[in-house]
Amino acid sequence: MGDRDVVVNINSPGGNYFEGLAIYNTLREHKAKVTVKILGVAASAASVIAMAADEVQIARAGFLMIHNAWVVAEGDRHQLREVADFLEPFDAAAVDIYVARSGMDAKEVAKMLDRETWIGGAEAVEKGLADALLSSDEIAASAQNSAAAKTRVAAHRVDDLLAQLNVPRSERRDLIAALKGGMPGAASTGMHDAAVLSEVNDLLKSTLNTFKTSV
Repeated sequence: MGDRDVVVNINSPGGNYFEGLAIYNTLREHKAKVTVKILGVAASAASVIAMAADEVQIARAGFLMIHNAWVVAEGDRHQLREVADFLEPFDAAAVDIYVARSGMDAKEVAKMLDRETWIGGAEAVEKGLADALLSSDEIAASAQNSAAAKTRVAAHRVDDLLAQLNVPRSERRDLIAALKGGMPGAASTGMHDAAVLSEVNDLLKSTLNTFKTSV
């Protein structure tokens, strides 16, 4: 693929966990922008793949499904207990992936995996597991004009500006994550436009100063 931007369309019930992790890590290592569009369902290992994107878009009528890792096992009680212990690190890794994307509490995510959770499009955006609805759905939702939506738009604009300044992609990810999840009470208190713009402006100034110093 070279250094081209990539769009990954997903409609999958999932599959092998290790294959999912390999695809996730491949997309994370891609140097250009990766956009995932969940057109139907991204379940199980497919939901892990979706988390690799720089931007996750989901259909309003689309779903994420997350759960603990599954295996087929047989044996006596001792062997089955060993299998349960064997699976724990894989579930912990999945929790880390969803938390890194959403900023949700790890214990809350672990409980969602325990009970197998289906998450609709709007809820996925609300929880931070997706950045936006698909463009056709966003048009219909634009009337809501939520503070969270404004923050996401600001984050994407900042990412474009930082890219023009040749800031490395990994640093841009950290800065965008700070913008989206690091502003105290941003999502819960409903920040006004001026407050959002002020946060973006401060972040840009800080980034520009750091960039100039490093150069």
